[in-house]
Amino acid sequence: MTEVDRRGFLRGGLAAATLGVIAGGPLAALSARTADASTMVKRAFSPDYGPLVPVKDHTTGLELLKLPRGFEYLTHGWTGDRMTDGRPTPGAHDGMAAFRPSGPLKDRTAGSGKGHWTVLVRNHEVGGLTGAFVEPAYNPAAGGGTTSMIFDTRRGAFLDSWASLGGTVRNCAGGPTPWGSWLSCEETTQISGEYRHGYIFEVPHDGISTARPYKEMGRFSHEAVAVDPRTGWVYETEDATPSGFYRFRPHVRGALGRGGVLEMMTIGDRPYTTYADGTGVTYPEIGWVVIDDPDPGQDETSVVQQGIAKGGASFRRLEGAWHHDGKIYIVSTSGGPTGQGQVFEYDLAAETMRVLFASPDAAVLNNPDNICVSPRGGIVLCEDGSGVEYLHGLTTDGEIFPFAENAVVIPPGGVPGKSVAPGNYTGSEWCGSVFDSKDGGWLFANIQSPGITVAITGPWENGSL
Repeated sequence: MTEVDRRGFLRGGLAAATLGVIAGGPLAALSARTADASTMVKRAFSPDYGPLVPVKDHTTGLELLKLPRGFEYLTHGWTGDRMTDGRPTPGAHDGMAAFRPSGPLKDRTAGSGKGHWTVLVRNHEVGGLTGAFVEPAYNPAAGGGTTSMIFDTRRGAFLDSWASLGGTVRNCAGGPTPWGSWLSCEETTQISGEYRHGYIFEVPHDGISTARPYKEMGRFSHEAVAVDPRTGWVYETEDATPSGFYRFRPHVRGALGRGGVLEMMTIGDRPYTTYADGTGVTYPEIGWVVIDDPDPGQDETSVVQQGIAKGGASFRRLEGAWHHDGKIYIVSTSGGPTGQGQVFEYDLAAETMRVLFASPDAAVLNNPDNICVSPRGGIVLCEDGSGVEYLHGLTTDGEIFPFAENAVVIPPGGVPGKSVAPGNYTGSEWCGSVFDSKDGGWLFANIQSPGITVAITGPWENGSL
């Protein structure tokens, strides 16, 4: 895309994205809801943004997404694309976070415009032992890890990209820290020779990870983390059934590698199961029990069973987590009365939790996964169910609507300059949704297969996001 094209692109997109905050935001309205889940409605489209229509990608010219009118996007980092460091982009794109550099980026793109740069760190949920794609690597045989990119929010351009963590397995989600790093989580408990997997690794936003596992943060099928910026405590989800909700209290704030205490949430005075709980259920009696062995071996008691034995609460497939305004929003992909998903709200100060909503039917919400909150207070949910997949938003009164539809179909001749195979990828999950770190004028997200990162901009102020 030429520089002239980008200017035109922004005139119709980012220039319209004024930065007003919706009063109270959708979260405030949703938190106030106490109605039964059966009252929740999935709108055919946002009443403010309007219906979804096919929109051409500014990078390839293909209609890869359906978005409301006025929204535009470009794609980058397709599987196999050469990064700036010369390495091919790994596949299976997943969780992601955005950072605003506080100063010059070491050994990275030179030139003006640093005040408009956002750095993205992106997971790759590669499970095979195909060899590490960057060093230092934790396990030289493991093919998972992270890559990083620089995006200029003013020009609408990706400027740089590099491999930033290697030698790991199934890096699914994770979360950003207040001190400017990405915590990348392995969704596995695989053991490969001398290497145990199932750990959290820290990745600097402006460099390459040391690939050191933080073993005291637990070895289990990690999904996401959310960090309380006040205390530096890390809250962790587990993609399994039963799964626990954990917190890690580091000995030194911001120095997770120096160890700490791993704990599992309790609800009441005995083991509690949240599997079937619906919208409005509240949990006022929250506690925590210490996990005595956070790094169990193959024949030792798992972390979740250690917690349950002490009275820990059980969830079904906890996945996405996000901190916003003193609360953590947690997604159970297959929880709720119908097994179609729950979203919990945990109040850090009050030590209380509630079910914000549980999907009453797949037609309302079909197995949510990653979650993020916009700077304007709107929720974005990544769908990982069956059929065509959507990014969902919430109206200001708590109703769900599709914001973006995966319409990726690669034609028989393929895409010039891309190595992805032809085919219909509309059933591939959305993941890694995150707004840019400066003002929220751009929404970034991944389509896991064939592996594409999208950058979306438009008139956000017109609706709930």
